[in-house]
Amino acid sequence: MDQNYKIKLGQYLELAQTQGASDLHLGVGRRPTLRIDGDLVQLTKEPLFVTDDMKGFMSVLLSEDQRKQFEQEKEIDFGYTHDEKIRCRCNIYLQRNYITIAIRLIPFQIRSIEELNLPHVIHEFANMSQGFCLVVGPAGNGKSTTLAALIDEINHKRFDHIITIEDPIEYIFDQDRCLIDQRELGFDTVSFNRALRSALRQDPDVLMVGEMRDPETMAIALTAAETGHLVFSTLHTNNAAQTIDRIIDSFPGGQQGQVRSQLASTIVGIVSQRLIPRIEGGRVPATEVMLANAAVRNLIREDKVYQIDLVIETSLDKGMVSLNRSLVDLVRRREISEESAYLYSVNPSELKNFLGTNTSFTQTIQGASM
Repeated sequence: MDQNYKIKLGQYLELAQTQGASDLHLGVGRRPTLRIDGDLVQLTKEPLFVTDDMKGFMSVLLSEDQRKQFEQEKEIDFGYTHDEKIRCRCNIYLQRNYITIAIRLIPFQIRSIEELNLPHVIHEFANMSQGFCLVVGPAGNGKSTTLAALIDEINHKRFDHIITIEDPIEYIFDQDRCLIDQRELGFDTVSFNRALRSALRQDPDVLMVGEMRDPETMAIALTAAETGHLVFSTLHTNNAAQTIDRIIDSFPGGQQGQVRSQLASTIVGIVSQRLIPRIEGGRVPATEVMLANAAVRNLIREDKVYQIDLVIETSLDKGMVSLNRSLVDLVRRREISEESAYLYSVNPSELKNFLGTNTSFTQTIQGASM
């Protein structure tokens, strides 16, 4: 390992942390680049990297076994901690045969639901004894951070055995009332589905699966929720209805009826979130919250998932919130601009109608969330 590259990488990570960046990108022919509040910012005073630079950074980040894995698979996910101060989730990959590195900075401190500016109703998921809860949204919009807040709340409130399965481990939980086992792909287990299957024999109360990557993992997670466990996971989907469709469509046609029935009986809620640029800097979450009431369960069972958006829209008094209502609330509170709201809305025409009315939804949303 070249000590100079370790020092330089540490300087970039410390600068990223100081600037509030979420990510650091390193690549051949590029300057180091930070993602700050969703925007990419080049460090223009730094030189362009060459191939030897990237090999140097890779030697800092990877063990010998990881290097062999990278050479074999051409990409690798792993965790890295700089100086016991900055924890990262890293991915090294090739583009045009050049080594490229993407580094996500992960705060050591796990923030609460309130600190993340999420709706109060999300606390309900930490009070559940069993069921299937999903946090969804595009990459880089805080899904893992929300999951960590929920798991940590359980850790401080209940006496449970929590098992997490992650690739890689992101937030490190300090055991409080709960017994917590964190398992990392590549080090502690070979796959999500194998670890999840084994977890059912490890006396868990709560399971957290970093990502639902394949039908087998989804099937085991549904079974775990059916058999008395509280299961949390994430998917890269845009809203609750799309999430349910994605899970069901992942299975062969002959299995979809059974999966639909399992999902209808086990789902307790879906949180979809986007991180929106604030007018005054930083980002704030806009959220859709679906709670699985009798109407939602019937729609899933009857294959009428397309009607779930209407249930969410008409169930504000029960704690549900549509993404557009959340965006309107943020606009009315002058947290975000109307332009940003339209950019992130999945139904801009409906958003236009909401913004064009004189009714303010802020008090209603906040009241339903308390």
